Amino acid sequence: MSEGRVPHSAPESGSVTVRASVDDPDLRAVREALGDLRREIRTRFRREPERVSPPAAPAWERLLSEVRHRLATLGMRERSGAVDEFGMEEAALQSWRPVLDFLYDRYWRVDVGGASHLPERGPCLLVANRSGILPYDALMVAHAVERESASGERPRFTVADWLVSLPFVQPRLARLGGVRACRENVDRLLAAGRSVCVFPEGAKGAAKTYRDRYRLQRFGRGGVIRAALECGVPLVPVGVVGAEETNPILWKATRPGRALGVRFVPVTPTFPLLGPLGVVPLPSQWVLRFGAPLELDALPADAARDELLLSRLTEQLRGRIHSLVQSGLRARDTVWSLRADREGGPPPG
Repeated sequence: MSEGRVPHSAPESGSVTVRASVDDPDLRAVREALGDLRREIRTRFRREPERVSPPAAPAWERLLSEVRHRLATLGMRERSGAVDEFGMEEAALQSWRPVLDFLYDRYWRVDVGGASHLPERGPCLLVANRSGILPYDALMVAHAVERESASGERPRFTVADWLVSLPFVQPRLARLGGVRACRENVDRLLAAGRSVCVFPEGAKGAAKTYRDRYRLQRFGRGGVIRAALECGVPLVPVGVVGAEETNPILWKATRPGRALGVRFVPVTPTFPLLGPLGVVPLPSQWVLRFGAPLELDALPADAARDELLLSRLTEQLRGRIHSLVQSGLRARDTVWSLRADREGGPPPG
């Protein structure tokens, strides 16, 4: 064995392992072989050529592609992030605001009185008479509160079950602030600090014929009063005049309605005579009157469980709304215009 060599056998205990020198000829040979291998790989595998972006498509081709995409998706789009738990979408409301402003200012020329009765802060429960088969009244009341009140808050409004069940109706109304008419939804909205507009007449009020217009129907069993008491919010009566002339029901065709799975098909001066154009509302003159809030603060703590008291307060609320409706009717000269002297202003208190 030559001097300086380390045997291949395992070293004994206490021995020192000697590392190979950097100038070892075997190590240099390995490095040279690796270098040759790298050069060979670089030579054989060339770099992928750079991709050249295609030229931009002409404007007409881009427009045609956008039209094809719109037709394929039927105008559907992704919902924005500003959607609350009840489906109201701020972006949808902003896009519909010019239409609502046009209806409010120019088409129905809404005359508002008693807006000073609306609370300056905090939620309230607005109770209105149901006018018309479609919820134009709810949209205009919400628009009036947003524009005329000191708080500038847009209230939510309840939608009847039969409207919620119609295809394509419920999602659109939800984006504008509509919620299904039930006690749970009203309580959740009031607890969250949002005002709500309800219509206790329900389907009976919406399905009135023209000869029964502005005759208030029964208000139920005091659910509105109980909700205001238990949630501790003001209860503001609202009278709506004008909505029952937008699509006046002359009579109800029940047999075609049963065939279509609905209670009846409304027959109006324009529908079904004009087909789809018959659902366009007529430009009647609208009057909205807000009354003073119902006095509920002085009631005892267990007032929400007193059925007799709830019944009496419900009739009192119904009487106030009836007075507001009559005041709105007196404010009009005809179905299409206001009186020149505006003698039908809101009653005091």
